[in-house]
Amino acid sequence: MDINEKLKEAGLTGNEAKVYLELLERGELSANQIAKNIGMDRTLAYTVLNHLIEKGQASYIIKKGKKFFNCSNPQNLLNQIKAKEVLVSDLITELKKIKVKEQAKTEINVYEGKEGIRALIREIIKEKQVLSYGGTGKAYDLLYEMPAIAKKLEKTKAYAKVIMGKKYAGHKFSKLKNIKVKIVDIESEATTSIFGDKVSIHLIKDKPITIVIKNKDIANSYRNYFNYLWKKA
Repeated sequence: MDINEKLKEAGLTGNEAKVYLELLERGELSANQIAKNIGMDRTLAYTVLNHLIEKGQASYIIKKGKKFFNCSNPQNLLNQIKAKEVLVSDLITELKKIKVKEQAKTEINVYEGKEGIRALIREIIKEKQVLSYGGTGKAYDLLYEMPAIAKKLEKTKAYAKVIMGKKYAGHKFSKLKNIKVKIVDIESEATTSIFGDKVSIHLIKDKPITIVIKNKDIANSYRNYFNYLWKKA
């Protein structure tokens, strides 16, 4: 690699490298002299010299109203590199402060039988708000402890909003103090509930099945849809 290429690697353009070397080798020169010596247009030579001055690689003095240019100390070639080093060092400090955005973690559990419904109820009663659609009241009938749980919840600020089909309207579950109910003309045996960062789907027929999905984004999406349905119900 010749010296011109090395100067370009150090941050100078091809024309800047030519003018820089001419000043380094010949000393104090006017723009006209530089342009003539290296075969460059005079206007371009002035532009290149101004760029070198901006980069700290050249300077000038005025004699009898005329500018004469000099090459700066070659050590100044390190200035740009040092400036970049400081910039990159600061950038690294900033980048280290950036934390990876946590993706919503997903956990899915599937339960079968009465114990699955019981596990679901244990999760639900931990929350202050529960939103359900497709409510049937079958879980209330299935578990002997539900009346006692309902009575205990009446003393708290926990509440539920439930959208039920006409088939199950009037179920004693719908008359509990902490539950608000709306009736729609839709048949549904499966109940979907949203609570905290979880969504559950349970079906109580021959053998109860319960699916619980833990994902904040999914729960929020279902919650938005429920709120829309609640207004329309």
